[in-house]
Amino acid sequence: MALITKETWQAFMTAHPNAHLLQTAEWGQFKGHYGWDARFVVHGDTGAMVLFRRLPLKRSLAYVPKGPVGSDWAALLPEIIDLARREGAFLVYVEPDADQDCSRCEQLITAGFSPSAISIQPRQTALISLEGEPDDWLQTMKQKTRYNIRLAEKKGVKIERSTDVEAFVSLMEVTGERDEFGIHSASYYHRVFNYFAPQENCAMFIAKYEDQPLAAIMVFSRGERAWYFYGASNNIERNRMPTYLLQWEAMRWAADRGVSQYDLWGIPDFPEAQLEQEFTARADGLWGVYRFKRGFGGEIVRSAGVYQKVLNHPISALYHLILRFKKTLVS
Repeated sequence: MALITKETWQAFMTAHPNAHLLQTAEWGQFKGHYGWDARFVVHGDTGAMVLFRRLPLKRSLAYVPKGPVGSDWAALLPEIIDLARREGAFLVYVEPDADQDCSRCEQLITAGFSPSAISIQPRQTALISLEGEPDDWLQTMKQKTRYNIRLAEKKGVKIERSTDVEAFVSLMEVTGERDEFGIHSASYYHRVFNYFAPQENCAMFIAKYEDQPLAAIMVFSRGERAWYFYGASNNIERNRMPTYLLQWEAMRWAADRGVSQYDLWGIPDFPEAQLEQEFTARADGLWGVYRFKRGFGGEIVRSAGVYQKVLNHPISALYHLILRFKKTLVS
């Protein structure tokens, strides 16, 4: 088995600069604080970080987030399956970094995987091209979004790059209470920032008006891509449209790093025609942020989703039964 160390995996990823952030050793270390152990396996020029969620009775769940990395999945998948068996996994989830038309997913089917009904990362997103000049990006946005970006500037909103994670957490707590959704612990945001900011793969921006924080976002980047993972806003001065200017400045930061694609990371998983028909009437789930995100334009892309291989059918059946009632077993 071609099991390698974290350091060797980091060297491997250096040769794959556009591999997904969720396949980095840093992401594996970060998830180690939340019940996951990372293992790294390579076959030739193809590899994967496999996360294992430890469960009672020496059992585990295996998950490959946004991988494998490389093209020869057929050669690597038996290695992943062998590793999963050795680690006591009853189920292997693989979530490719690919869209729904991915031809390489046939290699998963050949290896005994099948499409899963579960969603782990958001299935659908909007990808904004940062090719060209900033004025070119503006032209692809909705008129109202362009207006709101300029309005925020005129109304005195200032964007600061910051390391004040506590300010971010405070805004997130306000957002969670207002919009009635669960948020991570304060330590979660501190840790993810501390793992990626030192390598300049994460930047936090805070929008202020007269030194009062109004909104903040954390944006991550690797290679030619950037991802908007976390955002929060206050209840005050919302008429100054700080969240629009935040995204604009984050895009500019990403472009300065050579990023050509900005991923808004999560919109409702429905056809575009239905999204446009219903977004004004719905606010549940990801619908609540779709109205905001759609204004930035971009291409709607649906991912390949999750594939699964069952290694122990009785335990897997029990797991999926529990999952129907508790949706956070994979996170």
